[in-house]
Amino acid sequence: MKVLVVGSGGREHALARKIEESTLVEEVLCAPGNGGTAGFCRNLDLHTKDAAGIEKACKEEGIGLVVIGPEEPLCDGLGDRLRREGLAVFGPGAEGARLEGSKLFAKEFLERYRIPTAAYRRFDRAGAAKSYLEAVSSWPQVVKADGIAGGKGVFVCHDPGEACGVVDAVMEERTLGAAGAEVVIEEFMCGRELSIQVMTDGRTICLLQPVMDHKQVGEGDTGPNTGGMGIYSPVGFVSQRLMQQIELQILLPTLHGLVVEGIDFRGVLYAGLMITDAGPRVLEYNCRFGDPETQAICMRMKSDIVPYLLATAEGRLEELDPPEWDPRACVGVVACTRGYPGGYETGLPIRGLERAEAVEDTVVFHGGTRVDGDDVLTSGGRVLCVTSLGSDLDEARRRAYEGYGRIDWSGKFCRNDIGLARPTRPGMAEPASPTYGHFEREPGRSSPLRESVGGQGDLP
Repeated sequence: MKVLVVGSGGREHALARKIEESTLVEEVLCAPGNGGTAGFCRNLDLHTKDAAGIEKACKEEGIGLVVIGPEEPLCDGLGDRLRREGLAVFGPGAEGARLEGSKLFAKEFLERYRIPTAAYRRFDRAGAAKSYLEAVSSWPQVVKADGIAGGKGVFVCHDPGEACGVVDAVMEERTLGAAGAEVVIEEFMCGRELSIQVMTDGRTICLLQPVMDHKQVGEGDTGPNTGGMGIYSPVGFVSQRLMQQIELQILLPTLHGLVVEGIDFRGVLYAGLMITDAGPRVLEYNCRFGDPETQAICMRMKSDIVPYLLATAEGRLEELDPPEWDPRACVGVVACTRGYPGGYETGLPIRGLERAEAVEDTVVFHGGTRVDGDDVLTSGGRVLCVTSLGSDLDEARRRAYEGYGRIDWSGKFCRNDIGLARPTRPGMAEPASPTYGHFEREPGRSSPLRESVGGQGDLP
């Protein structure tokens, strides 16, 4: 079988590499891919928004499975278009992708199905949003652009002046383009952030290992949000009891709501969570694999990923047992170009990639690179994710930073605290060692969801 991976980031590099390992796969193609996928895949000169070109390539190449990585083509309906042509597609249609494509749709969905989240207000005029912020007495407040903003549309504001400045920038100056036509303003939640991803065919869920993503550009979680500066897995504070809470209070009600609304969701449902003293709360939904979370998932997943991708696309995920996971820890350090997440230079030659991958159990995933002759050049702000396995987080972290140190280009930088414990407030610290390893289910069961989403009265 030939598999086409749509996208050009580190997520797609990780997926393509994992897919290429499968005995079920004859060839992996990427559209358009990057400098990393060029080493073992066939990159197609197609933009992710070129739906007609991608459809034509699928037919000409005899593609058996399409895996759509980025959110934009999903929100634009690429999955719907390819499914209408009879192709097996891993990725939701445009309706399901609205959970990520519109913060307002997601908040209203959460409200309809009583899924725990932060209180919020919506605004389509900057003046009304600023008047509300000037009257608020509780700070911080969170301002979110409604549309897709590449991980840069969420702002934690500490006073009315800062918040009103964000509203002006997003809604009046349109620094995020059309994504800022409307905003959501919501209460600030205290706790620990956690990323939970599941594969789902709309009836059954296959739970993936939890991953912690460091979102802000600066050490100690300071500075503006980015698409992700690094990850680690497993996550020390995640217990089996917490995972059961997340499943029962968030994941199952979400899938139930999609069924009730007639949305056929086949792909990854990603819940960005805040683990508060009162339990898990939803910060956001994504409709695709996270980046750089996928790099850790693909490194730790021992099972062949292709049967799960194909079963999800074909609506028969309940036939499979849960995947097996490597018990070792994983740390990924994202290497960026000076200026990110603002303006940055591209076309810079990268040296030391082979030396970095010579570090034990280390893979360098390419996020923003391209090949020019014999050279690999930077083509984005988040350029690489140096990802390592180790017997524990300390060893994985040491290897990842050793690999990072062997790579060089002008203006390279990273956060130096990826994988370290991050107390959320004075007196709160993570456990010294992981309490969560494998979330096992009864043999032969992927999820209780196939028994739970049938009717509105089935869920607690």
